[in-house]
Amino acid sequence: MNNQELQALKERYVAAGAASPNNQFADRAENAEIWDADGRRMIDFAGGIGVMNIGHRHPKVVAAVKAQTDKLMHTCQTVMPYAGYVQVAKKLAEITPVRGDAKVMLANSGAEALENAVKIARAATGRTNVICFDGGYHGRTFMTMAMNGKVYPYQGDFGPMPGMVFRAPFPVPYHGVSEAEALRGLNMTLKTDSGPQHTAAIVIEPIIGEGGFYAAPPSFLKAIRELCDKHGILMIVDEVQSGFGRSGKMFAIEHSGVEPDIITVAKSMADGMPISGVVGTDTIMDSSGPNSLGGTYTGNPVACAAALAVMEVFEEENILVRGLALGEKLARRMAQWQERFPYVDNARHMGPMAAFELVENKQSRKARPDLAAALTQKAKEKGLILLSCGMYGNSIRFLMPITIEDEVLAEGLDIVEAGLEELA
Repeated sequence: MNNQELQALKERYVAAGAASPNNQFADRAENAEIWDADGRRMIDFAGGIGVMNIGHRHPKVVAAVKAQTDKLMHTCQTVMPYAGYVQVAKKLAEITPVRGDAKVMLANSGAEALENAVKIARAATGRTNVICFDGGYHGRTFMTMAMNGKVYPYQGDFGPMPGMVFRAPFPVPYHGVSEAEALRGLNMTLKTDSGPQHTAAIVIEPIIGEGGFYAAPPSFLKAIRELCDKHGILMIVDEVQSGFGRSGKMFAIEHSGVEPDIITVAKSMADGMPISGVVGTDTIMDSSGPNSLGGTYTGNPVACAAALAVMEVFEEENILVRGLALGEKLARRMAQWQERFPYVDNARHMGPMAAFELVENKQSRKARPDLAAALTQKAKEKGLILLSCGMYGNSIRFLMPITIEDEVLAEGLDIVEAGLEELA
């Protein structure tokens, strides 16, 4: 079926809230390239929203998935466990920088990981409240919708959100929120909304993803760690988008040296297979009773096989080193655009997790989400999948595979530059 035929089926049968606005349908993919149902090639700078850090259909992952389907596809690990689940748990416990000895539970998605992290924090502390941050994104389930630091499009149509979730400012000096002001806001939240004795956890993305690719300063993360230690609050770090090499380290929190109590992981953990994890200090992870955590598909054998293959690829192919090199290439190109175009500003990156803003001008810094929308559309017309993000909808983010070939990267960046030229 071609794009037009598939679009007709989508309009007839797919719920409007779940339907993609894109009228192209992916047919096949290889590393950083996708071909649609009409055979048109697209360069992928989105990576399934940060899922394809080692590229589409990495041969090692494909082989692992095929081998696993020849042996076992499902039992439900709570009914009859299997090797893959415990092997993934062991590997995550070894590589994830939580405090002390770690234990792991696996789930299906980033949102599920966050939901379970909150459940575990409540069980461990006997407290109910959670503090999150402006601009943060944690998922589309009801608890995670309440935790998100942005209303639309995630919460608007769905009525009251769960309670006991409170918000604090995230430091983004470019938009007028200094680190000192953010810390003051967090302390005020603890005074006026969620007393320490009722707060189970503070949840933060070390680099907020949907909120604009802004990195929390190491000193801010250390201050949160100190606050948590002072009041017996658990520090939960959401690495769903920033993890698995996207920041130049395996996990973005490693840039700060801070050890959280719990880390949530997903997205690029299995190169496209649905899996996520909650990794935490063993005593914390053991806080809830038997069979209190899990689900029918959590830690599915095929997804576990993919995750194990991904972690081998990171070791064998120096993915973190390649990520740092990619980040430097992006930084150099963005600096050129910022110098050349008056509406390009605040170029930033931590490893290959990179973004820039489209503004009215560098003096006013007024957000221009219309320019971001226009640029992503121009990119699509020229054969590039490009994403915007941010609290103001004016940031352009890069989530291409770290394994992208140099010539494909150059071609994609040239398309971005051509689109910027047309915005003038």
